Amino acid sequence: MNQLLSDPPKCDPGSWCERVFEITGNEWLAASADWLVARPLRILLILLVAFLLRYVARKVIDRVTIIPQDDRGKLPVALRPFRERAPDVLGPLVTERRRQRATTVGSVLKSLTGFIVYGLAFVLILGELGINLGPIIASAGIVGVALGFGAQNLVRDFLSGLFMMVEDQYGVGDVVDVGEAIGTVEAVGLRITTLRDINGTVWYVRNGEVLRVGNSSQGYAVALVDVPLSYTTDVTRATALLTEVAADAAGSDPIAPDVLEPPEMLGVENVTPEAITIRLTVKVRPGRQWAVQRALRAQVMSALEEAGFEPPLGRFFTSPQNPGN
Repeated sequence: MNQLLSDPPKCDPGSWCERVFEITGNEWLAASADWLVARPLRILLILLVAFLLRYVARKVIDRVTIIPQDDRGKLPVALRPFRERAPDVLGPLVTERRRQRATTVGSVLKSLTGFIVYGLAFVLILGELGINLGPIIASAGIVGVALGFGAQNLVRDFLSGLFMMVEDQYGVGDVVDVGEAIGTVEAVGLRITTLRDINGTVWYVRNGEVLRVGNSSQGYAVALVDVPLSYTTDVTRATALLTEVAADAAGSDPIAPDVLEPPEMLGVENVTPEAITIRLTVKVRPGRQWAVQRALRAQVMSALEEAGFEPPLGRFFTSPQNPGN
């Protein structure tokens, strides 16, 4: 009892030590007030501030990345500084593409915000506990370097996918050529892009391995038809007939909605020992070039047959490889 009522320990005026001694009269509790009261309260305050900062940051990120339910046609605020490449021909897929880009940007920003906020909070808590952070930081740096070397392919895939999403290089519904595979994009992730080719095969392409991308679904496309004719053909008459037939076909169903400009007759494209090739092109909506090519070939073939033109022996109408629908 005498110790409990002894003189107070040496405490700074207004400190927790002095307050605890005034309440309890216990010298040991007063001396330990910093560990028992002050530090837990500071740690609790650090956690509370970190939680509030993360909560506010996530709300702000959601506000600038989520597309409003009542107006799915608008771009989210986070995507407005970036170029929009999605073609109108994709229809409902445009909204899905925008939502996917916005979700990806928002997810990355949320993860980065959480990592920074909680990382700083963790460092501050260790400092409150009196732990020397020097060796921990050094060890973490060594471990981080080791993990970086081991996971560099994964990091490269992630970063490539992120930049691909932000720059809108391609999206769901686009027909793309990524080198190893050509097909329609079915899904886009931060690490893997999924394609389905014309044969129905699904290709999983790592974003970090994509060195170049040829997108046939952006801006506009060109339907190209090469018509082989025999050497006995009157090229001037055949060219005039093809120009007339292509113009009529471009202005009628089913390809009229897809044609952006009148057909252009380029004339003789190639001369070989077997045939003379005449080339015809039409600027069309992105992704519709193959359908227009097929329709034009059917119209041109019928017109040439009715006019008495005959293709060279063993040759038929040709066009570039069709990777799309």
